[in-house]
Amino acid sequence: MSRGHQKGGEPSQRMLRVAELIRHAMADMLARGDIIDPVLEKQVVTIPLVRMSPDLKLATIFVMPLGGKDIKPVLAALESHKKFLRGEISHRIDLKFAPDLRFKVDETFENAAKIDALLRRPEVQRDLNSPSDDVTEE
Repeated sequence: MSRGHQKGGEPSQRMLRVAELIRHAMADMLARGDIIDPVLEKQVVTIPLVRMSPDLKLATIFVMPLGGKDIKPVLAALESHKKFLRGEISHRIDLKFAPDLRFKVDETFENAAKIDALLRRPEVQRDLNSPSDDVTEE
């Protein structure tokens, strides 16, 4: 078993705890307007997930602007403030080393919307509503 991971490659409790602390710190900074940036000031940005590397030196922060709009400018704004954010996170969370930050788009909602759209297609609805092939007709 590798250090930091349990069986099956699942994150350790420490990785999950640090990721959640970083998620809260980022969400708090965004909500309070601690990041002075015109793009971020006019956007509501959520942080649904943070994933830590096993050595806790890299935090991948998944972000999504409300409504999924202006994602590229939001990512660019966060990227340009990475040094400030890293410093703020290290002050808020007691870690030996402040992790490097990586920002990615959270595509969870987009993927869910695609699945919903597929399920609403007429041919899928027809298949879902038809009687099972296992039932024999008399």
